[in-house]
Amino acid sequence: MSMDERRAVKISKYLAKHLRHRPERIGLTLDAAGWADVDALLAAAARHGFALTRDELEHVVAVNDKRRYALEGDRIRALQGHTVPVELGLPVTPPPDLLYHGTPAGAVETILREGLRPMGRHAVHLSADAETARRVGARRGEPVVLTVDAARMAADGHQFRVSANGVWLAGSVPARYLR
Repeated sequence: MSMDERRAVKISKYLAKHLRHRPERIGLTLDAAGWADVDALLAAAARHGFALTRDELEHVVAVNDKRRYALEGDRIRALQGHTVPVELGLPVTPPPDLLYHGTPAGAVETILREGLRPMGRHAVHLSADAETARRVGARRGEPVVLTVDAARMAADGHQFRVSANGVWLAGSVPARYLR
């Protein structure tokens, strides 16, 4: 099936809104781990004026460049970035020595003073490479890439988890671990 790129982006954004942030807006229920029934999602979307097919859903999950979603049988969930309460069940994982965080230049002064906070999400999102962090930071302006001394954080007792799509998650990153 061929899908127009604009349609794929629109579906991905719709999924993000309702699987990460506002499932109740369309009457969707997520289980404790963030999973939603695919048929319930498709029906809810149609009821709220955003009809999509199972094929379109599968296509978006398969080709999404950030691999934001997991589709298992008749269930779908976002892999991270939730603002609604979910427990993704990710194990604590030793991080690489360095991780990276991309942010707009205007936020750097505050971050270097206060550290990285989840800002309404469950965790701070970190990248394993500087280029990915640069792309993330560029979404909202001129990017700056901060380096996180993850090895020292872990040695000091901070916990890290990694999502299925390679995004590293930490509860927060105190300023002393940033440069």
